[in-house]
Amino acid sequence: MSPAKIALVTGANRGIGLSLVKALQARGMDVIGACRHDSEALASTGARVERLDVTSPESAEALAERLGDTRIDLLINNAGVLRQDQLGALDFDSLRTQFEVNSLGPLRVTQALLGKLAPGAKVAVVTSRMGSIADNTSGGMYGYRMSKAAANAAGKSLAMDLKDRGHPVVILHPGWVKTDMTGGRGHLGPDESAAGLLDRIDAVDLTSTGTFHHANGEELPW
Repeated sequence: MSPAKIALVTGANRGIGLSLVKALQARGMDVIGACRHDSEALASTGARVERLDVTSPESAEALAERLGDTRIDLLINNAGVLRQDQLGALDFDSLRTQFEVNSLGPLRVTQALLGKLAPGAKVAVVTSRMGSIADNTSGGMYGYRMSKAAANAAGKSLAMDLKDRGHPVVILHPGWVKTDMTGGRGHLGPDESAAGLLDRIDAVDLTSTGTFHHANGEELPW
């Protein structure tokens, strides 16, 4: 009997990340839930919990060191932050924080864990359609939109750089999900979103690497 495949999910302590952990476990995968703060909900899943601050290179490298000989079959960069802002009252420190988490975080973690990726391992970047420039018809949300657009660019470059190594990359919008981040507002719950995200991850291969998809299957404009 072959050993279970291993997935690592960032931002795993609540919301979509927690639902991804549970859904991956239901598929028979061993899951590593990486997060800055643990939660009872994550601990109750029985997943291996690892501390990770995606804004810290030292934290990402320390995680890689703790993983030892562990090889990751699926890396889901899910950690994110949303801060409200409006023109005329912009808090540029808040904007920088969103870039650190949403844009640099996935890149920082993926780079730190490159040597831990198993042959054929997939990488997912959970972003937002709010990072689509073509889809922006309402303005505002400067930090979130800008940081997610940068995350999309990072995901696309990762797809190009990892293609020859045999690692497909997919860039994903989870939908408008009812989580703490959205104040409980949205069109769907985190479990439904997680199921759609995993369907998109299942579908990506080296011929479709670097594409930007809604969890419902729709390909999104840049």
